[in-house]
Amino acid sequence: MSGTDDKSDVGADGTRAGDTGADTTAGPGPRTDAGSALGASGDDAGAGSPPGAGGDGAAAPPALTTPRGRRPVVAALMLGMALAAIDGTIVSTAVPQIVGDLGGFTVFSWLFSGYLLAVTVTLPLYGKLSDTFGRKPVLIAGIILFLIGSVLCAAAWNMAALIAFRIVQGLGGGALQGTVQTIAADLYPLKERPRIQAKLSTVWATSAVAGPVVGGLLAGYADWRWIFLINLPVGAVALWLVVRHLHEPSRPRPAARPRVDWAGALAVFATGALLLTALVQGGVAWPWLSTPSLGLFGASAVLAALTVVIERRAAEPIIPGWVWRRRTIASVNLALGALGLLMVAPTVFLPTYAQSVLGLGPIAAGFVLSVMTLSWPVTAALSDRVYNRIGFRLTAIIGIGAALLILLAFPLLPYPGEPWHPALLMLLLGAALGLFQLPLIVGVQSTVGWAERGTTTASVLFCRQVGQSIGAAVFGAVANGVLAARLLDAPVTGLPDDLDAVARALEDPGALSAAATDYLRRAVDSAVDHVYIGAAGAAALALLALITLAPRRFPVITETAPRTTGAADRQDSPS
Repeated sequence: MSGTDDKSDVGADGTRAGDTGADTTAGPGPRTDAGSALGASGDDAGAGSPPGAGGDGAAAPPALTTPRGRRPVVAALMLGMALAAIDGTIVSTAVPQIVGDLGGFTVFSWLFSGYLLAVTVTLPLYGKLSDTFGRKPVLIAGIILFLIGSVLCAAAWNMAALIAFRIVQGLGGGALQGTVQTIAADLYPLKERPRIQAKLSTVWATSAVAGPVVGGLLAGYADWRWIFLINLPVGAVALWLVVRHLHEPSRPRPAARPRVDWAGALAVFATGALLLTALVQGGVAWPWLSTPSLGLFGASAVLAALTVVIERRAAEPIIPGWVWRRRTIASVNLALGALGLLMVAPTVFLPTYAQSVLGLGPIAAGFVLSVMTLSWPVTAALSDRVYNRIGFRLTAIIGIGAALLILLAFPLLPYPGEPWHPALLMLLLGAALGLFQLPLIVGVQSTVGWAERGTTTASVLFCRQVGQSIGAAVFGAVANGVLAARLLDAPVTGLPDDLDAVARALEDPGALSAAATDYLRRAVDSAVDHVYIGAAGAAALALLALITLAPRRFPVITETAPRTTGAADRQDSPS
């Protein structure tokens, strides 16, 4: 399928349509707004024309970014990303201490669910705000809100207060995740973007490994409240670097005052909150076919329809229709939504497999998972050498195709097997997904100008987060369903009937006979195998989205306006 199939995305000569999302094809001349672009030559890897040079040979503007000027800004982005990344893992190992101090064992899962909800449903809003008012004020507001939430969490007096303050943290975390990724694309030209994306991937990888360790040490040797207080110095440094060193290009003053679609923002927030609550709590707090689940799904469907109506009538919608009308953006959204879905298998179920089936301790089980975070940044950093030759779409297809085969190999592992068996597969899976995700993010950001990049980036992250929530619900139901079916034929009675209870029972095998223990281990093995088959199905969906929907060549545009710069850039750049 060629890139010329979608007239709203690419014209007959390979150039991209205007930023307004109109269906007319733009000519190869320069545009005048801050996100202006020249028509691309059709080479989606960016090798055809250098950043700043148009497809028609127009003179390139002076390069305003230098390594010296970017260093403090990149440091600020990495610190900001670290705040959001480590917060998802550092709390997990301190849950026993938190529950012992504050109580609320029956609702402690909302420490994670509440934060996830707040991050996910605010991503579209922050993306639109950053396109309307600039990245810098949104990032500053996000850091401040995150730090306020951290202080409040440290001062929480009961579990309800802590959950509420975690939601405040999540409201700031949504701004951090989306805006950091957008600024990274603003700061670097296309050929250099893998450098910053690899650094941000390394932050996530390090946080996945360091978060539980740091959380456990603070909870065990200090106090769990320090888990939130250590955010303050990190956030303060990030805030100072952003205020001092981040400069955005000046934009023409709009003729009319920018309008924020607050009605659409509220509708998106309410729809996302109800849907994610139904997905997170269904099958846990109440059965899937119970009144609460059906009521939440029904209400979210009604609100989704209302949101569509509101957004169609809004002058500046939070989620513009062009996000889904442009095949390039829509295909990437679907592909990365499927990535969020499949990532539930290794991140949620692999530790249970490692402990319950392989008999490893928590630290060793964490290592089996963490090897994936070692190979992911490496292939992400090297992916530009691939997509500069064969293009974004084909590179991502190779990555997700390899991931599909690796996921299908997991059920073929011997029982009980050796720890290095799943560790090797996770190492290979991280390498495949690094080759899949980064080209899509860099590619889709390169198809839009400055004025649309925040919204585009937020839509990609939003879909990935929603996919993760759906995956947790769907695969949790699959695992418990397989386990329940296996336990119907159990050799003994009185065995636990869900995955969490089985995992806890296997931690104390002395309470079970050898035959019962082995049967439970095999049951968990079978349940996790089915989850990985489901994850392979998600990878197949991502592959299908790229093959059938994504244009063969991403319609890369080249900006003619100055990019976001660091402080030293302005001093070094020619007048």
